[in-house]
Amino acid sequence: MLRNNGHWSLLGFGYWAVEEVATGSYIGSVGFADWRRNMEPSLKGEPEIGWVLDPAMHGRGYATEAVAAALAWGQEHFTCCRTVCIIDPANTPSLRVAAKHGYHAVAETIYKDKPIIVLARPQ
Repeated sequence: MLRNNGHWSLLGFGYWAVEEVATGSYIGSVGFADWRRNMEPSLKGEPEIGWVLDPAMHGRGYATEAVAAALAWGQEHFTCCRTVCIIDPANTPSLRVAAKHGYHAVAETIYKDKPIIVLARPQ
């Protein structure tokens, strides 16, 4: 929680809670961060979008809707040229969500000893 609040107060962006409208239940989070990851290629200076939802909510379109809302906010607040994300190559659902929003693979690399795909989306 403090990590997310620090993003907002220091950088002007961060994560939001995702709530299921019908029940008011917290089902995950979505947003932008600067995680300062020690990896190549570097993501320094590029807002990194991320999302995580309760597995029971997968396949209902909530991630697609939440990412769309975050990107709309980003369009209004970021002056940089693109946003980025990293996704495990085996995470097909997240890769589909990213593709729906215009993200495309720009690199394959290793992060914390695991393969990842770096994706980018022009702003």
